Amino acid sequence: MNIRKLESLLKGVKSGKISIGEAFAHLRSLPFEDLGYARIDHHRSIRKGFPEVILGEGKTVSEILSIMKELKEKEQNILITRLGEEKAKGLRRVFPKSRYYPRSRVLTYFTHPVNVEGKGTILVVTAGTTDIPVAEEAAVTAMFMGNHVETLYDVGVAGIHRLLSERKRLEEARVLIVVAGMEGALPSVVGGLVSRPVIAVPTSVGYGTSFGGIAALLAMLNSCASGVAVVNIDNGFGAACIASLINRM
Repeated sequence: MNIRKLESLLKGVKSGKISIGEAFAHLRSLPFEDLGYARIDHHRSIRKGFPEVILGEGKTVSEILSIMKELKEKEQNILITRLGEEKAKGLRRVFPKSRYYPRSRVLTYFTHPVNVEGKGTILVVTAGTTDIPVAEEAAVTAMFMGNHVETLYDVGVAGIHRLLSERKRLEEARVLIVVAGMEGALPSVVGGLVSRPVIAVPTSVGYGTSFGGIAALLAMLNSCASGVAVVNIDNGFGAACIASLINRM
């Protein structure tokens, strides 16, 4: 159930085209539907403005397909994160109109067009090319949630002139998601240049003493630049959720 469908249902009851019994049948799966191995939160779209997202890791293809079918029946758009390529092939045989992004391991399926509700642009910035998989997860998620999204890749502090040459784009964005591994310095630099919220995403990219992204995470948490918030390591999805909420305000 989403806001669009709920409004249509209520209008149908008001006009007499839909009976109380029929309306109840549509609403009986609220607030959630129990499949035994998963409880699908059909109410989330009404509460949050976007539907429940499926985490692909740890689920079988058949489990994911069952969840997708229930979401499709309720006319929910579908986003799956952390989905391996072999699982994606199995899903796309049943949902051929879905789109898989192999670099970020994200799959989308749309039952209806996404309305752009964000007030401005979310700009996703990476320090290096190897940070792009996490950045793409953020970009696809933010678009799925109804935002205009742009990307700016490989502008890290090793060649700061690359970032400064894009100063106009940085200043025009309403929210920035800045993705970086190694020592995680880029969000601090961007935060010192703009008067916009910066969502910092540490990645697990780096050599041994980066400790799988912990070095970048600690650097971002200790940023001296104001207006920088930090999500967990490789959490492009979480960054996009926060950026989307800010962009709707």
